[in-house]
Amino acid sequence: MAHFYDNHQSDSNIPLGANKGGPHGLGDPEDRRLRKVEIEVLIPKIMRERAKKEKCTAEVQAFEECCKGSGLFMVSKCQEQNDALKACSMQWYRNDAFKKECTDIYLAERREFRRTGLPKKFRTNDPVPQ
Repeated sequence: MAHFYDNHQSDSNIPLGANKGGPHGLGDPEDRRLRKVEIEVLIPKIMRERAKKEKCTAEVQAFEECCKGSGLFMVSKCQEQNDALKACSMQWYRNDAFKKECTDIYLAERREFRRTGLPKKFRTNDPVPQ
């Protein structure tokens, strides 16, 4: 028995081949739609990195200091510092304004990649134009 599948996709999904076009064939630089992998993987990665480097520095430093002095027993000895670090990170993951900031950072980086065709690591450290 043959199955027929509907090719209709909702507006929230990016249709197949939508990442073509633009100056380098990488997609429209002004397109702000997000793919599932961007929402579930890439933006949370930026959130994790920013929370660790900018928002939870005291907790990260306390955990690192504990780990340095604990050796193999760090799992049990540093549980309190690890819990504090997780709590701080979760506070920022749940913050909608922080998530929007990180999404905007991701979209700006993606826009610049689509506009220039160069990955971030190959671009100069010029600020991203808005």
